[in-house]
Amino acid sequence: MKPFVPVILLAVLVLLAAACGCTGSAPSAPTVTPTTPAVVQTAQATLQPTPTPDPFPGASALNTPVAFGSGKKTGELTVTGSTFRPTFSWTDPSWNSPREKLESADPLETQKGYNTLTPQDGNTFLFVYLKVEGTGQEAVYAPAPSQIVVASHGTTTSYTTVGSGQTIVDGESGRQYDFQIGTGGSGGYVQPGKSNTASGFLIYEVPASFPVETLYVVANADATTRGVWRLA
Repeated sequence: MKPFVPVILLAVLVLLAAACGCTGSAPSAPTVTPTTPAVVQTAQATLQPTPTPDPFPGASALNTPVAFGSGKKTGELTVTGSTFRPTFSWTDPSWNSPREKLESADPLETQKGYNTLTPQDGNTFLFVYLKVEGTGQEAVYAPAPSQIVVASHGTTTSYTTVGSGQTIVDGESGRQYDFQIGTGGSGGYVQPGKSNTASGFLIYEVPASFPVETLYVVANADATTRGVWRLA
């Protein structure tokens, strides 16, 4: 009977080993937590247009007088309005020479004496209306037309004169300012009082692409006074 003891012990050990294997817990699988992709917020900068700086922030509105002079010799310069004209006609009683007549119209119509001005390509005519009133006790030297320019987009334009003091521009009830106070750009004296006011217009040739909102009249009223007016 003794030879069977080791066999029995071996069988018991095998049974115990099997029992341990069946009752042992299997290792749990690792828990995987799903991740949500991060949302990246991209800041989009909104480009704001850079405003064009006002070249004359203190410019006056139309019909605003600018005082000049000193002592008993004082006056006021006022820009009262403006208008664009793509072309214009004019006549003058002194425009009588054969050459002048040929420039005014076709040979068969030279007796009419009318002349038409047309600007350069891309330009238009700008009529600026202004007046000078003496406000002192004595005559005051009025600003010369050559001291009055139109400014826009960093450029200045001087006035254009046509004909003479007798020139009549079609569609204009007044006369050229330069012939109201002088001749060809020179200044002249204006006596005191509203009845002696010198009023008229100056003609400028400017690019047609310049809006009126960008146009200014700049005038050196005297040695120490500068007036600036917005045309819109």
